[in-house]
Amino acid sequence: MRYVSTRGDAPIVDYTGALLAGLAFDGGLYVPESWPVLSDHQLEFCRDEPYHRCASEIIWLFAAGSAIKRPELDAICEAAYATFRDPEVVPTRSLGDDEHLLELFWGPTLSFKDVALQLLGRLFEHELTRTDDYVTIVGATSGDTGSAAIEACRDRAGIELVMLHPDGRVSDVQRRQMTTVTSANIHNMAVRGTFDDCQDMVKAMFADRPFREAVNLAAVNSINWARVSAQVVYYVRTAIRLGGGTPVSFTVPTGNFGNVLAAHIAKLMGAPIGRLVIASNSNDILNRTLDTGVMSMEGVVATSSPAMDIQVSSNFERLLFEFYGRDGEAIANDMTEFRSVGRLGLPDGVPKSLRGALAAGMATETQVIETIASMWNDHGLLVDPHTAVGLHVGRRSRLEGETMVYVATAHPSKFPDAVVEATGVEPDLPDHVKPILEMDERCLVVDQDLATVQSFVADLRS
Repeated sequence: MRYVSTRGDAPIVDYTGALLAGLAFDGGLYVPESWPVLSDHQLEFCRDEPYHRCASEIIWLFAAGSAIKRPELDAICEAAYATFRDPEVVPTRSLGDDEHLLELFWGPTLSFKDVALQLLGRLFEHELTRTDDYVTIVGATSGDTGSAAIEACRDRAGIELVMLHPDGRVSDVQRRQMTTVTSANIHNMAVRGTFDDCQDMVKAMFADRPFREAVNLAAVNSINWARVSAQVVYYVRTAIRLGGGTPVSFTVPTGNFGNVLAAHIAKLMGAPIGRLVIASNSNDILNRTLDTGVMSMEGVVATSSPAMDIQVSSNFERLLFEFYGRDGEAIANDMTEFRSVGRLGLPDGVPKSLRGALAAGMATETQVIETIASMWNDHGLLVDPHTAVGLHVGRRSRLEGETMVYVATAHPSKFPDAVVEATGVEPDLPDHVKPILEMDERCLVVDQDLATVQSFVADLRS
């Protein structure tokens, strides 16, 4: 399996090359040259086997031909998913009437990001040990990616990790999961700005090729293809287990687009998946894009679901690349225009293709609180605000007789303020996380200044 850039002007690489590169040298994102197809045997294998074996089977379709060998991938998957507190790793919970929650928050940091990042940290360490090399990982987070990446990479050989988060725009639990880690290779920076500001600085560092090569820059955000490949697994497994021979639809709370992109890829590969519904909060650029055929940035509004407080969904470029007929030059020109003027009218035919692949909707803050309350009153379940966004949008768009899975992306205890407001109930923080509430924090607060951040990163390797 070989990988090409969505912008068409970067070296072709294999799976481990895409892992270590993160963002391609031309500013694009790596995607497979062609999509693998799941056999009937592989689908049945994923129905019956333990999760880690299903993960290795699917990820191998993307990793074959690279430096990593199949027995090594098997061992890495087994170790990664042994860290989850539920034996199913990604269990489903029935809500009745062909509705289900897909609970992706049973990993170490209580977020769906653990599913990919527990694997990614081990893949990095394996490759760096094999080559006796190092990387400097710089990431941007709206909360959950940061803590999951830090947990996955702490104390791992060959890795220095710098995580940027928007100051004051993540929950207390999210922040403390990052800033209380004492490992010498972990560094936190709170940026006076938004998540998009943090993400822009990360992309700027990747675009600075001399700097990038000097520090061996790498990425853990969902711009890293290896992370998306790991997310494909739970859509395949859930669809084949719940479908009973009929397609299963998913509603996915969406910020940077990586999670719903993985569902789309699973469908392309032959998993029995029906409709895919994008659920946005008040920062609803993707919903507006599908409605109008125009991508247009507006100011970021702080909400109770901060992982979705985004106006530039990086992974959307991977989907556009497919619907542009894999025309890298056209993608490069249009993405440059979008970032320079904040608006892009999509080419003829692309909006129709998008609407054929995805449905979309948004939830207001009031609707989020109402949904959290109704889930507690009707089912005795506490859900976090991101999951509530998905439930509200998915239930409004669900078709008669459709089996619908709502993707639950975070444990409710990570966002207690919204849960308490809606239900009056304080969600219990799992015992393994409680100590962070009393621990000292380590974090550098900085202005939105690329030179300051770049200097800090460079000094780690000096």
